[in-house]
Amino acid sequence: MRRLAARGAAGDAGEVAAPAAGGSDSAQARSPSPWRLIDLGAIWNTGVFLPAAAWNGASSGVERRRLNEAKKLSSVQKVQLKRLKVTRPRGLGNREWGRVPRMARQPAPPWVHAAFLLCLLSLGGAIEIPMDPSIQNELTQPPTITKQSVKDHIVDPRDNILIECEAKGNPAPSFHWTRNSRFFNIAKDPRVSMRRRSGTLVIDFRSGGRPEEYEGEYQCFARNKFGTALSNRIRLQVSKSPLWPKENLDPVVVQEGAPLTLQCNPPPGLPSPVIFWMSSSMEPIAQDKRVSQGHNGDLYFSNVMLQDMQTDYSCNARFHFTHTIQQKNPFTLKVLTNHPYNDSSLRNHPDMYSARGVAERTPSFMYPQGTASSQMVLRGMDLLLECIASGVPTPDIAWYKKGGDLPSDKAKFENFNKALRITNVSEEDSGEYFCLASNKMGSIRHTISVRVKAAPYWLDEPKNLILAPGEDGRLVCRANGNPKPTVQWMVNGEPLQSAPPNPNREVAGDTIIFRDTQISSRAVYQCNTSNEHGYLLANAFVSVLDVPPRMLSPRNQLIRVILYNRTRLDCPFFGSPIPTLRWFKNGQGSNLDGGNYHVYENGSLEIKMIRKEDQGIYTCVATNILGKAENQVRLEVKDPTRIYRMPEDQVAKRGTTVQLECRVKHDPSLKLTVSWLKDDEPLYIGNRMKKEDDSLTIFGVAERDQGSYTCVASTELDQDLAKAYLTVLGRPDRPRDLELTDLAERSVRLTWIPGDDNNSPITDYVVQFEEDQFQPGVWHDHSKYPGSVNSAVLRLSPYVNYQFRVIAINEVGSSHPSLPSERYRTSGAPPESNPGDVKGEGTRKNNMEITWTPMNATSAFGPNLRYIVKWRRRETREAWNNVTVWGSRYVVGQTPVYVPYEIRVQAENDFGKGPEPESVIGYSGEDYPRAAPTEVKVRVVNSTAINLQWNRVYPDTVQGQLREYRAYYWRESSLLKNLWVSQKRQQASFPGDRLRGVVSRLFPYSNYKLEMVVVNGRGDGPRSETKEFTTPEGVPSAPRRFRVRQPNLETINLEWDHPEHPNGIMLGYTLKYVAFNGTKVGKQIVENFSPNQTKFVVQRTDPVSRYRFTLSARTQVGSGEAVTEESPAPPNEATPTAAYTNNQADIATQGWFIGLMCAIALLVLILLIVCFIKRSRGGKYPVREKKDVPLGPEDPKEEDGSFDYSDEDNKPLQGSQTSLDGTIKQQESDDSLVDYGEGGEGQFNEDGSFIGQYTVKKDKDETEGNESSEATSPVNAIYSLA
Repeated sequence: MRRLAARGAAGDAGEVAAPAAGGSDSAQARSPSPWRLIDLGAIWNTGVFLPAAAWNGASSGVERRRLNEAKKLSSVQKVQLKRLKVTRPRGLGNREWGRVPRMARQPAPPWVHAAFLLCLLSLGGAIEIPMDPSIQNELTQPPTITKQSVKDHIVDPRDNILIECEAKGNPAPSFHWTRNSRFFNIAKDPRVSMRRRSGTLVIDFRSGGRPEEYEGEYQCFARNKFGTALSNRIRLQVSKSPLWPKENLDPVVVQEGAPLTLQCNPPPGLPSPVIFWMSSSMEPIAQDKRVSQGHNGDLYFSNVMLQDMQTDYSCNARFHFTHTIQQKNPFTLKVLTNHPYNDSSLRNHPDMYSARGVAERTPSFMYPQGTASSQMVLRGMDLLLECIASGVPTPDIAWYKKGGDLPSDKAKFENFNKALRITNVSEEDSGEYFCLASNKMGSIRHTISVRVKAAPYWLDEPKNLILAPGEDGRLVCRANGNPKPTVQWMVNGEPLQSAPPNPNREVAGDTIIFRDTQISSRAVYQCNTSNEHGYLLANAFVSVLDVPPRMLSPRNQLIRVILYNRTRLDCPFFGSPIPTLRWFKNGQGSNLDGGNYHVYENGSLEIKMIRKEDQGIYTCVATNILGKAENQVRLEVKDPTRIYRMPEDQVAKRGTTVQLECRVKHDPSLKLTVSWLKDDEPLYIGNRMKKEDDSLTIFGVAERDQGSYTCVASTELDQDLAKAYLTVLGRPDRPRDLELTDLAERSVRLTWIPGDDNNSPITDYVVQFEEDQFQPGVWHDHSKYPGSVNSAVLRLSPYVNYQFRVIAINEVGSSHPSLPSERYRTSGAPPESNPGDVKGEGTRKNNMEITWTPMNATSAFGPNLRYIVKWRRRETREAWNNVTVWGSRYVVGQTPVYVPYEIRVQAENDFGKGPEPESVIGYSGEDYPRAAPTEVKVRVVNSTAINLQWNRVYPDTVQGQLREYRAYYWRESSLLKNLWVSQKRQQASFPGDRLRGVVSRLFPYSNYKLEMVVVNGRGDGPRSETKEFTTPEGVPSAPRRFRVRQPNLETINLEWDHPEHPNGIMLGYTLKYVAFNGTKVGKQIVENFSPNQTKFVVQRTDPVSRYRFTLSARTQVGSGEAVTEESPAPPNEATPTAAYTNNQADIATQGWFIGLMCAIALLVLILLIVCFIKRSRGGKYPVREKKDVPLGPEDPKEEDGSFDYSDEDNKPLQGSQTSLDGTIKQQESDDSLVDYGEGGEGQFNEDGSFIGQYTVKKDKDETEGNESSEATSPVNAIYSLA
């Protein structure tokens, strides 16, 4: 006996490599092709393939079949039954056991599906030819129906009719139809056509015709040379939506409280319409347990009430296909009643019926009638039982099953418990059900006997059978139903009895047995099982194939696996008879089986634990009597992915930064991806998070960040996980449910429920209160309690309307305040204290203002809080003056100047006075002092400070509290001629009763004047006599704007301006400079200059070094503050040896210098053109017409060597020019604009522009032009020079 076999499964390796070109011939016909990767992960998730890990006895069955291929059917059936018992091991999500790798799921190639299908074939009979295109094109196959319309096919009359029938086979099948069991000639009807390469019928009504003419029973036949397959018998019906018959309905007259049924009786439709009730104004009818619609569409009133007359009732039918709604003429109710007024207040009356005079009665059934009925339902359908009862009051419905409980998983109540629905009925749901209707007057019940019948359903549906020549097989067709269905066999659409006899075929009831099948045995068999409730029709073909072995997977697969895991190498193959499969490694001759290797019946090679030495090339060889085929698999072993530094559990305060580490070790040939999960969901990395290769950082941790964080390190083959929990310490939730108990006159107990501490224990509770009399809406701290308590006795003050709230505090912060408690007012009492901070001060020389801090709500103790103010002069024993004040101040008038008073302020409310207050000393208002300090003496300490000494004034002349002695002084002039100084008054204060002091920060070499006064709280007294003093000469300030320029590589130009404050007669300048190169410093050189010199040129002796310059000014006292600058760095200071290789070149030949000069010339030309245009239009300011006026003296210096200087705010002097920082500097003869005009005649206008006439020097040519024109700015002066 031989049997067709097709084996194979997905490889157990994580990834598989295959060549780009498909196909699999024998090993002799194909040469090895390049390796490429194919992901087989999707194969395992199909749920189709059955791993062979638990196959018991399969190998022995294979061996027996190899030893004797001529065994009979019984032996083959035993092997098949063993295979059919195989189940997939639980928990396997991949091709490897142990550590479960992650796989990227991709669609599987066709050969994979073929592997599964053929593997199933080997286990218990194939159902499909492999999906490999090369096999599909080569192997023949009888027809198989793949798509067909439903048995009861209802169509819309407005659309074309479509009856589906599609089939496959090789060669492609042809189609024909029967209608009402007779051949349907499509060619004769122009409206009927068949789709190309399909058996689907299309009936077109665009050119007219009635769809009803095509109603009937249709059946499709798909045929090729190997057999004929049949579709179900399809009953075609056209949807109908007939109109409601016209009828006039009389008003329905009914007595209030009586039952009523409004019948719908919709027109019959196909399918049945959906029924609902509305009023004629399209308002839905409100339904409840008294008024409801039955399953048949009728509207039932358990009892009619007067309010039911307020609307009419119309039955509506909605038809499915046409989407139309038809409305029946409405019913109008006329209710006869003993209580004609429809009083709405009676609707909620506890005994509404008796209040309206309606007689109560016991329930009775409106549907179904009587006490018992029966109902039949088909298996798998829904069972709907209905009981609608009348009665006053409206009865309640309850459901029961005799001898058991209702099926809770399938039963549900509908229509206000009036209907019981049981879904997906089975035989055990048959039996007796009863409904119980009850009200306070009594109860009745109705019994419904339920019988469950069944249309045929499959127990063993016949499957396609693919056999090799000479092999045995069978087709089984088993079905069940109620009543028991009959089985009829057909072959190629004809009854089996009328088919030609076949000695190799035997029919045994529901089974057809085939022995020693040959090519001529190919056919399509139909099994039709039926009873009175329906039928089942199944097609199963028998195909006989004779095929040499061939491999179904791509050649030269590359499989990558993780070290120490279990894996399986698969070699899907196909052949008839069943080929045998053997495995070899690296071309070795011995078959791999046993030890670390295990070969399953389907041909898969399992390696129980992968080691490094298992890496290599594995060859599988499939052999049958027609030939052999082989394929190779290259196995690569990769190191596992491991997290060696895992994230740790952390506790963090809200707002801090948290870092979770995750350091991974993996195989370098695999791409590593590190991702994070939060609470087992993908983590969104927002702007507060930073994900790096080995860590996750969370900035500003919030409460929502708390949870578990999982680091997922994954490659293409495996992954590793590590989890840590982040606990966030947050501020506690607010306390809640505040309650006041133990109410007393001066105390109350406050109790609260603590809120969640948010992972940080509560350390304290702060109780706050608010009162509504003095400061409503303002909360004050009352008391503080440990975090372990939630109840406290609060001490209260009299006559306060308290309201409390509680704030919880933990290490992180404070909670939001709780909701306020209820208010509690205490009774009143006299004050127990007096106001504090009592003061008496004069605001004028003849008054005294008495002030105090008002008492708050907790110290008032009663209504109408007021203050009794008392005062009298100190040590006079005169009577107390008193007044009652409601505010917090009182002014005493007509007081002597600065006299001490005793003051008392006492609190009082409507309940009485407070305790006797203590006396406080206050003073009346002050007046200006009457005397000035005498014997003022000045002693010069140095050039910037003096010592003062004076005699104190008599106390009675102060007329107040002595605050200080104050000296007013000002700079009268400078000892330097022509130096303008500011005479702004300055002051120096000497607090308290003192006799001497020091005045500092004076200008040297200046004349000063000074006066002294006495100061009290009112102000200054009279001034003392004026004292004059002179400060000696001092050292000058630093020279201004010290500039170091390097025009070329041989010289360095130094320029500076005179000191802002010479502080004496200038003797000159001292310049110290030194050359340095890195850490090397040369010899210091000192140069002294005259006071008039402000420029100096240094000849460089070292072209590489830089220079550091220190410049200071000198007077007779000494050198003043120095200023330090350094020469610019060489162009390439990093390589000083090559810095000045071209230092001998003429700068005039340098390109940059020529370009700079050209730019300057162009700028001057533009300025000249602008000035010429302005001169042509006339000057802005009138000037004197003068020309060739002799120049004034060049230098206004005195014989004693002094120079004129000015402060920043000094006014300009003749012969000087305003510098960039607003100071005045002496002009030099070589660049001063004064040399070109009348020296000393230049002046500035109000807007700062210079007014004056500029003329050329006598040794220069006169400038031709309009003699009346003028130079309005220094630019015009340049033009004059031109």
